[in-house]
Amino acid sequence: MAKAALIVNPFASGVTEARVAAVAAELGRAAEVETLLTAHPGHATELARESCGNGGCDAVFVFSGDGGFNEAVNGIDGDLPIGFVPGGGTSVLPRALGLPADPVAAATQLADALASGRLRRISLGRVNGRRFTFSAGIGFDAEAVRRMDARGRHEDGRRPGDLVFAATFLRVALERRIRYDPVLEVSGLGRAAFALVANTDPYSFAKRIPLHVAPEASFEGGLDVVAPVRVRPHTIPRFLRYVVTGHGQETATDILYAHDQDRIEVVCDVPMPLQADGEDLGDVERAVFEAERGALRVLV
Repeated sequence: MAKAALIVNPFASGVTEARVAAVAAELGRAAEVETLLTAHPGHATELARESCGNGGCDAVFVFSGDGGFNEAVNGIDGDLPIGFVPGGGTSVLPRALGLPADPVAAATQLADALASGRLRRISLGRVNGRRFTFSAGIGFDAEAVRRMDARGRHEDGRRPGDLVFAATFLRVALERRIRYDPVLEVSGLGRAAFALVANTDPYSFAKRIPLHVAPEASFEGGLDVVAPVRVRPHTIPRFLRYVVTGHGQETATDILYAHDQDRIEVVCDVPMPLQADGEDLGDVERAVFEAERGALRVLV
């Protein structure tokens, strides 16, 4: 029987002891599973590298939110099959891959995929050396991610939910009175207020609503960049319509847009926050986004 590691973030909002046991049992139909719990930031990277390096396992599963998924893909070789079990408040990655939102149902599909060899090879992004799976950004969305991190966690170690995240985005916008001017340069495209880089569509979710920042992006292609030149109160309804419907941003005259890119370089006037898969990567004055085409074998 195949050997698999199940890396679990016990503090993710959708993870409980009962669900971990149920997920492990489902995966156990297809592999001998060793469950490994993360204890600190970056631990999933270490566990993936240590447990699955040098042929230590035949597959790795991650039961976590998107931060744990990001850490794991930064610790494995691209030839090792990996499966993502949704355990976070949003869990963008497994949803974008078509898996059920229920972790046990997702584990059932992943076990079947491992048993039958059902794999999908997808591309990854990399920004300043850090891999990301679905999105990265400089400026507005990265600032909101930082504000969420600053809120800390509840007593049980879990992060605040989606409603708090939405309120944080709104607060960041209102603090600037929804006025964003060009403060960075996207090489070859021009100046913009902030930049969003997508490895797939949707870029994220608002509860059940998919947000289509870069509607042409796909896991099988390169990277897409969407960068509003400037933002004013009267432009917000139009931008929201683009994101909800997935139409219009490709041809808008006040949005920089590029599809299927291998390399995107952004230079900022001043240090600006950078995020990847919802993880705060600090302030940067320059960011180089690169596509790793076909970098990961994903169980689906």
